[in-house]
Amino acid sequence: MESKRQQKMASLLQQELAAVLQRDLPHLFGGGLAPAISAVKVTPDLGQARVYLSLLLGNNAADRLDIIKDNAKEIRHALAKRIRKTARVVPELIFFHDDSAAYAAHMDQVLGTLDIPPAPKDDEGDEDDKPARPRLFKGE
Repeated sequence: MESKRQQKMASLLQQELAAVLQRDLPHLFGGGLAPAISAVKVTPDLGQARVYLSLLLGNNAADRLDIIKDNAKEIRHALAKRIRKTARVVPELIFFHDDSAAYAAHMDQVLGTLDIPPAPKDDEGDEDDKPARPRLFKGE
């Protein structure tokens, strides 16, 4: 379980990294959309931050992740400029591809193709088929 300090730092990093990727370093993506940051996890000593990126829009997610990993030092430097008055130390950034949204879309497609027959209708006139009411007391 994360401490409040870790949660605050993770929230700050998520907001500021999104701004860095969209406003400060858009040239990294060749004019395309910057990836969305789905989550940030910070270690207890605040020395490392695991950044999970959602790379749904656009193709070649692996290539885009490699570009981000290659420019991690530049991203960290731009982040340091933004949070220098808020945080004492800027954590080392480790980037991961978060494919949970793609997996959810795939599962939605799989469930949409299932052929599920409708449930059979019960006869409402038969009261003998109803399950017996459980007895709560001896006198019932």
